[in-house]
Amino acid sequence: MDRLTEMEAFATVVDQGGFTDAARKMGISKSAVSKHVSSLEARLGARLLNRTTRRVSPTEIGLVYYDRARRVLNDAGEADSIVTAMQSAPSGVLRMSVATDFGVSLLSPVLDEFLMEFPDISVNMVLKNRYVELISEGFDMSIRVGEMEDSSLRARKITETSQRLIAAPRYFQAHGRPERIDDLNDHRLLHYSNQASANVWKITAPSGEVRQVRGTGWLTVNDGQSLLNAAVKGLGIAYLPSFLYHDALAQGLVEDVIPDLPQTTLGIYAVYPPGRFTQPKVRAFIDFLVERFADKGPDLW
Repeated sequence: MDRLTEMEAFATVVDQGGFTDAARKMGISKSAVSKHVSSLEARLGARLLNRTTRRVSPTEIGLVYYDRARRVLNDAGEADSIVTAMQSAPSGVLRMSVATDFGVSLLSPVLDEFLMEFPDISVNMVLKNRYVELISEGFDMSIRVGEMEDSSLRARKITETSQRLIAAPRYFQAHGRPERIDDLNDHRLLHYSNQASANVWKITAPSGEVRQVRGTGWLTVNDGQSLLNAAVKGLGIAYLPSFLYHDALAQGLVEDVIPDLPQTTLGIYAVYPPGRFTQPKVRAFIDFLVERFADKGPDLW
């Protein structure tokens, strides 16, 4: 007899508390269930069930075997589901958390292309400026900009962006231009309110040393586009990713504050729960993003 069928019959008897209910659950006869269990006990050389006229219960050895057998059966069922899913067209609700700046500036404008290509997928995009707990908060994936802090998750790089200090020409006319990192302490800084960074800019000096610039900032806001708007208006110096400032820089609305500083590069990642199997809807969206932003980069926005 098939070993997996024997295990399933035994585990179902334990789950249902008897042969009659197990037979009904499996859709076979009671005698067939009994034969499967008897064959399993004979092959193992051990009694797995205590049988009385009123009830059936596992023996001590049977409890140990049941625990392992149930794991095997669950894995087998999951394996079947994976194969079925991988052969199916991507579908269902894709719930994702996206960094606000990236979501508004770059992701929203291309979502129509994805939805047209995959009409059976619906997207629930939540814009958040914090790292969400994917599994506990019910997200399928997340798009994050910067260093990956949670190594337990799987991540795939979509593209990269640079980060620079930028300010408007009118700001330099009114307040002068800083020449060194230390000079920033005497200038009006436009900070991104992020609880994790605590208003600290990490800036790489020409020597390669990573310097920290700390300050309350003349303006603090939790939206990168608002900081860019403030910088364009001449309100101060902002430290922003290139996908936000690129157009303003090309138009001369802002300038690189200290051009001699090395370029800081940040990765943009698709992050999703661990496991050997990636849901088709998640895989489809990540593949779409990688292809869609293949021609982008630190200064190519």
